[in-house]
Amino acid sequence: MGRLSGALRCVKYLLLTFNLIFLLAGSAVTGIGLWLRFGGELRDAVLEDEDEDFRSSFFMGLYVLIGAGALMMLIGFFGCCGAARESQCLLGAFFACLLVIFAAEVTAGAVAFLGKAEAVKELKSAYHEAYKAFQENGTKNNTLSSVHEMAKCCGTEDQASITVLKPLCSEKQQEYKNCLIEIEKTLNYYFHIVGILAIATAGITIFGMMFSMVLCCAIRNSRDML
Repeated sequence: MGRLSGALRCVKYLLLTFNLIFLLAGSAVTGIGLWLRFGGELRDAVLEDEDEDFRSSFFMGLYVLIGAGALMMLIGFFGCCGAARESQCLLGAFFACLLVIFAAEVTAGAVAFLGKAEAVKELKSAYHEAYKAFQENGTKNNTLSSVHEMAKCCGTEDQASITVLKPLCSEKQQEYKNCLIEIEKTLNYYFHIVGILAIATAGITIFGMMFSMVLCCAIRNSRDML
């Protein structure tokens, strides 16, 4: 009985530690999702894209990420309560919620991976069209300024384009730098962050489900022996 109680206590503290890490991971997921949705140059560039379906898909993926992060924080808190109270009911609910989080994070990671090429293509196309319009009639387009700020670039594949675009480039980037290449690099960076974070969180979630089930079974077995 003492040995079982010691093992139970060890698993209990492991689960409490996991929930603290899970709470912090949820905060990171929510923070990055909110930053990509409401701040930063990427949001401005996406809003200027004329493809409504692309904008909707992009922001829907971010809403899923934000919602999953917020739910992770809430579940982390209740997971601590379940472990501390040694409640089979709370631990079972905790496991079910982790399963939902796992599915959401895998989905977000898959969307980030599969949607990367389409996002790059759409933004490159929007930038090229905006450049042509500015070159022909001098109409200022926010797409150009947003992309220049986001990708830290100035110009198209034609090096001579710098003379046309220079007034719309940031003060820090007045020399030629192909934006079509920099758009791909920048979006790859953003999508890699989202994908890696989602997959890493999903991996952490698997350990949480394992710990919760082990603790739940240990509690049941210890009560059966009484």
